[in-house]
Amino acid sequence: MIVQALAFYMFSFVAVAAGVLVIAARNPVHSVLFLILAFFNAAGLFVLMGAEFLAMVLVIVYVGAVAVLFLFVVMMLDINFVELRRGVLQYLPIGALIGILLLVELLVVLGGWVVIPQAASNAAAPIPPLDQVTNTQAIGRIIYTDYFYLFQAAGLILLVAMIGAIVLTLRKRPGVRRQKIADQLDRKASDAIEIVKVTTGSGI
Repeated sequence: MIVQALAFYMFSFVAVAAGVLVIAARNPVHSVLFLILAFFNAAGLFVLMGAEFLAMVLVIVYVGAVAVLFLFVVMMLDINFVELRRGVLQYLPIGALIGILLLVELLVVLGGWVVIPQAASNAAAPIPPLDQVTNTQAIGRIIYTDYFYLFQAAGLILLVAMIGAIVLTLRKRPGVRRQKIADQLDRKASDAIEIVKVTTGSGI
């Protein structure tokens, strides 16, 4: 128990510190690296809770794909960060409002544990027990039975967000030649190849 407690406090402290450094670091590359560190420590906390599947998904999906993608995008884009920091104060009220909303949500969650004391016992005793089914089977049963409609709604929200991102970034500029697959498939050899007969000695 002492080792588990020490591991919990170590992972928690490093995760919180890395989360603070993500928004405090001036270099965006350092911010992404601190984000990867926070993901690894969150995965360690999942392992301590007995949720090995969630820890694996967090490392593979977020660290292996999302965070690395962020890192490459930040390193490849030529962004003037000095000019970008000049407009931070005008977004401060919106950021403060979002922070207050998140704080209210956290207080509502913590208040639920106080109002409903049996919620802690229900969360501490997983159903079915972990010695009968694996972690992945337990998560799958909960998602695809009790929370099936919420799971589908989350998928639709992500689909709408993906389509919105594509629509916002898709720009039509005049004079830009685009690939037309239908025209390429309909093209014949006679349209693309010209056979020229050159007599001997008439070259350069």
